[in-house]
Amino acid sequence: MPSVNTCVHYQGCLPESIIAAACARSGQRVLHVDSRNYYGGNWASFSFSGLLSWIKENQQKTDLSDECEDWRKLILEDEEAIPLSSKDKTIQHVEDFCFGDQDSAEGVEEAGALPKLPVFGAPAAQGETPGPGKESPAAEGIPLGSQPSPAAEGIPLGSQPSPAAEGVEKENAAVESPGEEPQSCSEAARAAAGDGAGAAPGTGAAPSTAAGDSAPQPAKTDTAPSENAAQEPKKITYSQIVREGRRFNIDLVSKLLYSRGLLIDLLIKSNVSRYAEFKNATRVLAFREGKVEQVPCSRADVFNSRQLTMVEKRMLMKFLTFCLDYEQHPEEYQDHESSTFAEFLQTRKLTPSLQHFILHSIAMVAETESSTLEGLQATKKFLQCLGRYGNTPFLFPLYGQGEIPQCFCRLCAVFGGIYCLRHAVRCLVLDRASGRCKAIVDHFGQRISANYFIVEDSYLSESTCTNVCYRQISRAVLITDQSVLNTDSEQQVSILTVPPLEPGRAAVRAIELCSSTMTCMKDTYLVHLTCPSTKTAREDLEPVVQKLFSLNTEKETGNEELEKPRVLWAVYFNVRDSSGVEKSSYAGLPSNVYVCSGPDSALGNDCAVRQAETIFREMFPAEEFCPPPPNPEDIIYDEDEIEPEESGLNNSPETKPETSAEESSSEGGADVTKEE
Repeated sequence: MPSVNTCVHYQGCLPESIIAAACARSGQRVLHVDSRNYYGGNWASFSFSGLLSWIKENQQKTDLSDECEDWRKLILEDEEAIPLSSKDKTIQHVEDFCFGDQDSAEGVEEAGALPKLPVFGAPAAQGETPGPGKESPAAEGIPLGSQPSPAAEGIPLGSQPSPAAEGVEKENAAVESPGEEPQSCSEAARAAAGDGAGAAPGTGAAPSTAAGDSAPQPAKTDTAPSENAAQEPKKITYSQIVREGRRFNIDLVSKLLYSRGLLIDLLIKSNVSRYAEFKNATRVLAFREGKVEQVPCSRADVFNSRQLTMVEKRMLMKFLTFCLDYEQHPEEYQDHESSTFAEFLQTRKLTPSLQHFILHSIAMVAETESSTLEGLQATKKFLQCLGRYGNTPFLFPLYGQGEIPQCFCRLCAVFGGIYCLRHAVRCLVLDRASGRCKAIVDHFGQRISANYFIVEDSYLSESTCTNVCYRQISRAVLITDQSVLNTDSEQQVSILTVPPLEPGRAAVRAIELCSSTMTCMKDTYLVHLTCPSTKTAREDLEPVVQKLFSLNTEKETGNEELEKPRVLWAVYFNVRDSSGVEKSSYAGLPSNVYVCSGPDSALGNDCAVRQAETIFREMFPAEEFCPPPPNPEDIIYDEDEIEPEESGLNNSPETKPETSAEESSSEGGADVTKEE
């Protein structure tokens, strides 16, 4: 019978991936199994064809094949079995629609000649994720590292904040410059074919610096930035989306990373940051009086804003300054602790537009449910994250949110963790005498023993979850042809909060991603909508979609500048929110079985990180949680290991330092040659 000395993880959600990495890093043996054929569970990202397969699977809800129907015969007399579910019931009400030009897509396949992009979740693309930096010129990513690279286009994320927010904003402006965005493969193909360099036709981007000395191109004169808003968007057909499907990395969960959040701190501390790159969220938007407006966030944005009067600018800066150290002034808010944050804002003599910006776009809290303290805490968190990597508090991982669980899986594998996909587990085996779980039985009838077992909530059977009350999250993913707010640059990552359209509904959070995030094809945008469920996802979110977008196949008539972006394709689904469920709510689970929750409805990832750290510390209270890996230069080798290697090396004193520098650079660490 196979034995794992420490942990068996069933499924691969973000908390489990973090726990697996922490256990492997502390020297424990880890086996990570998943009945699915992709990593990440409900945190995964898919190519377009992968998502269509996922939709079909969840609409059909077929049972998994049972290769060992008599597994109960393997349970001994002094043992008891806790069956696990063979169905994933966390996804419901899946509906997809095509609103674009429905030309015949039969026989159209994803382009096979494209470079290997990380389609995290597509069965045919497992193991195809490039290492950090392989496509960074096109992605304009922000590599996570401890020291800035002198030639990097992006902002290297490190543990130290920028010395001055103003300098960071200048760097961030360089990152987001549309002229620096080569658009990866399609642009390179055009360049190789002699189709011009710099900004692509129709992007509305200024010519790049590299192409500044080239001959004028009359064909591109109609793409000046000033005419970008009035320019007719490129017509995208459904067959094009299918053909370019590998350029899509579509997340099941929609989140951003706070620049001073727990996940960023963990990525930097554990050095998992070297496996991923990030892009700044470039703007925060608000939906007010039927229009989408940009919200001034930083001090510079406030004073440069044309939306606010001078009086409003002073009022806003005064209130935001108070929020940064509100704990030092309890007399300002203690009389309103029982009030909602919206009611507290009314007492601060703020104009209606400022109240709207603060409530929905800065604090981003519920208007009727969040208390004054919750609103102040959320506002302070927003402000504290400004200026670390850009003029908004948020970062987005290139290639999608699904990259984050994969990064921790890589760390686990580096330190000896074993991963098995398409490997279902039938039951947990309990020892009646001790009351502890001693093994699992897989779909081959194989028993695997371990000391600890971590399972994702979706695999627990209905009998185990009888007393659990779940919440639901409504999700929608749209592919559109334009941004919700056109500007000179098309490469924008935006977050927008739409207030409740009617009483009893929740606010809807929209995250719009451009092609430079490596999540969608050129000339399209990927829009994620999220809110707590009150009905089905379509019923909750379609009214907001109709407010922001056009669902007609033909263009709407009216003022061209106010024309709505057109939805080309959409999917709606509800996903279970099991965050906040206590372990005691699950019936009959032994003490050495730990349950991880699926995605929650919050914008950040703090809940997943806290849960992972809590479970790890319960298992190994004396171990450090995700310590940084050792520096190769600090490793002390045995003399017996060093002597054979040195016998074949050149003893020249110049050889060893050069090799160390190259190795350090190739591992993604600081380049020691810069210090010399």
